[in-house]
Amino acid sequence: MNILITNDDGVYSPGILELAEVAAEFGDVRIVAPDVEQSSMGHAVTATRPLSYRKTKIGDFDAYRVNGTPADCVSLGSFHWEKVDAVLSGINLGPNLGNSMWHSGTLAGAKQAALLGIKGIALSTPTQKEEYNFTHIRPYAREVISYLLGQEGPKLVNVNFPFSPKGITWTRQSVRQYDGLVKPSEDPMGRKHFWFTVVPLEEAEEGTDRYAIENNLVSLTPLRLDLTDESQLVKLSGMNIFKK
Repeated sequence: MNILITNDDGVYSPGILELAEVAAEFGDVRIVAPDVEQSSMGHAVTATRPLSYRKTKIGDFDAYRVNGTPADCVSLGSFHWEKVDAVLSGINLGPNLGNSMWHSGTLAGAKQAALLGIKGIALSTPTQKEEYNFTHIRPYAREVISYLLGQEGPKLVNVNFPFSPKGITWTRQSVRQYDGLVKPSEDPMGRKHFWFTVVPLEEAEEGTDRYAIENNLVSLTPLRLDLTDESQLVKLSGMNIFKK
């Protein structure tokens, strides 16, 4: 099995090495990741300039650092490798839960795989005070990867590990409203800048990814690429909005 590894934290993130070491137990690994951090880049693709890459070394693995986004890396890596069976994106240093799926570069790497007809799995974990420790999650990462690579479906899965997992569960995405406040400030030169806040306004519902993490469970959320609101489509399809 050929497994392409990418992320949005950058090719030298400790999370990508952790993921590559676990993935190497299940197949041949190739790392293709951004040369600099691309967090919250979403599913951006580079269309206004050419891409390039350089070979580097990550632990015992040959890796390629790309001057592009996570989605670019998956496309480029798939182009240069004869056959990619799965793309693993992460392990991201920070959760990708609920609303954050919309702008997650980590998830975008897995989504790009799904768009190319390849199984895509995004993996993330929270950090504490910029520190990370993969000791507790490694056995669960191994179990999750083994299970998902051995299944025909789903083709796109978002995985989040709590600090100290005690189990694994399937979940749905937690979609909640957040404050969306803009907080102005100044830099040392007196120039204005702004911070966006995303504090949730509602509690996590049972069965959601956030609820699972809050209860120390690894969250596996199957996703699809079709964003169509099926219930609304059924209601609207019978309406004649173009009257003569």
